[in-house]
Amino acid sequence: MLQEPAHGPRSRAERRRDTERRLAEDVDLWLASASPDGAPYLVPLSFDWDGGALLLATVADGPTGRNLAAGGTARLTLGHTRDVTVVEGTVEVLAMDALPRERGDRFAARTGFDPRGLGTAYRWFLVTPRLVQAWREADELAGRELMRDGRWLD
Repeated sequence: MLQEPAHGPRSRAERRRDTERRLAEDVDLWLASASPDGAPYLVPLSFDWDGGALLLATVADGPTGRNLAAGGTARLTLGHTRDVTVVEGTVEVLAMDALPRERGDRFAARTGFDPRGLGTAYRWFLVTPRLVQAWREADELAGRELMRDGRWLD
């Protein structure tokens, strides 16, 4: 769990460090997607972060899999309501056998879940962040944007 500051908002540098630690250490997130007609869908999923993209796996023909494949974007959150990281990104859809074995092995070891070889058809989804925001309380709402257009802000 991340340390709460003694008082006052964190600097952008502190927020980025906390966010990068959360991406490296957390295993689960909430992912929001929408159907082509705009119906929202929210699910918890496990993920692996490689420093550039989040790797997810879900049932190919389930609501989330269909939404991600059709929409090409996702919004996800890590943490809890008093220490949240929000990520919006583009989605690349990969067949199970299209991902390098080492990356799939890393996902399975980190999350405790290996979708390869299951009876149900899964797909990999790579989410590349385009926008990252992080805040704890109202005093951190200003300056919550840490990444814009896929680039970390100074």
